[in-house]
Amino acid sequence: MTDPGEVLETVVGEVSPSDEERRSLREAYESVRGRAQDALDEAGVEGEVTLVGSAARDTWLSGDRDIDVFVLLPPELDRQEFEEVGLDVGRSVFPDGTVEYAEHPYVQGEESGYDVDIVPCYDVDSADELRSAVDRTPFHNEYVREAAEEREGFGDEVRLVKAFARGAGVYGSDLRTRGFSGYLCELLVHRYGDFTSVVDAAADWTPPVRIEFREPTSDELEGPMVVVDPVDPSRNVASVVSQDSFARFIDATRRWLGSPDESFFFPEEPEPMEAGELRQRIDERGTRLVAVVFDAPDVVDDQLYPQLRKTRRSLVGELGRLGFDIVRADGFADGRAVILVEANVGVQSNVEKHFGPPVHLREHGSAFAERYDNAGVVGPYIQDGRYVVEREREHTTVEGFVRSDDLFEISMGKHVEDEIRDGYEVLIGEDCTALLEEFGVEFARYFEPTRP
Repeated sequence: MTDPGEVLETVVGEVSPSDEERRSLREAYESVRGRAQDALDEAGVEGEVTLVGSAARDTWLSGDRDIDVFVLLPPELDRQEFEEVGLDVGRSVFPDGTVEYAEHPYVQGEESGYDVDIVPCYDVDSADELRSAVDRTPFHNEYVREAAEEREGFGDEVRLVKAFARGAGVYGSDLRTRGFSGYLCELLVHRYGDFTSVVDAAADWTPPVRIEFREPTSDELEGPMVVVDPVDPSRNVASVVSQDSFARFIDATRRWLGSPDESFFFPEEPEPMEAGELRQRIDERGTRLVAVVFDAPDVVDDQLYPQLRKTRRSLVGELGRLGFDIVRADGFADGRAVILVEANVGVQSNVEKHFGPPVHLREHGSAFAERYDNAGVVGPYIQDGRYVVEREREHTTVEGFVRSDDLFEISMGKHVEDEIRDGYEVLIGEDCTALLEEFGVEFARYFEPTRP
């Protein structure tokens, strides 16, 4: 059996930043910090520029090209002044940068090949005085640094957990991944001690898992995983972790314990599916594959993917109500967006059975019987004490429904609905091969869902 210690030693060497990477990041940060401080001084605002996130806490992974720079501003500034100063500093550093929006606007730019966020926050004295969501980040820095001092090799253990979560496809708190944030990985190492202890514990996790670092707090926080933020007890650090991401992490830990291997940290990306393989899969499965294709809305992924999920869930629910047995569904986007559904049944009969209320409910039963009397249906007749009619089925195929105006009766994400209303295409079965040039990897993952 492979020695897990040897595997982890090799992996640490692969995922730890080199001296050259550290030097390069530090130079990029110092250049940004200097320009940001100059902008503050020129504006006559007392403030501090600081590095936050994994780069500041020495828990970042080799190859990461993100730098988070926070501009700490006086609490005396009102919200409008706060936002104006933050944007002015960001634009001064990156005149060609882009303004992004979270709880408040911030500026993104590029420095020596690094993607840099310049984010304003209030320079409060304690986490009890938070005035915006990002105000807690400097306190996260302080907390994790103190935790790192308690254990030698803390950064390497965190890197192992991050790389393992990434290998399982659950690393990232973005709303596309809905997985484990870097800060969550840091807290797991702080709680359990090292990578091996995290894996041992996670293999036995049963939801809801609850982890606290201070005195017990209220039970108001919910989710399959609750990790109470030691900096802000009102916040669940794992709130974004979906049930599936939680389960995938557990599954990966159990498989690792059974057969430790570097592939858990560096899984191979699937080869894009080719047309012949897709045709073969469709033929073997005997299902009806239907794709709704439209232009992807011009919004960030954190807006797009929740809307795709909402639309997909609503579509699957309505198709189920119409009698279609949906095997699985998925949604993905690049230049275009795709909502993919796979139905067990290609074509249903022209008739559907519709059950009414029990006969003994006089008012409702009589109303049902009168509504369908002479309505061109079979019945009403009685079965198992209830009124029943056999009526013409509204849609006999999935594609018939998605091509009809009834599609717009389901609940969709706003931007997704706007794009679909502007125009969409429906592809059936082998026609989906037209999507492989753009989404070959997504189709490969769909037909091999065990891959991250």
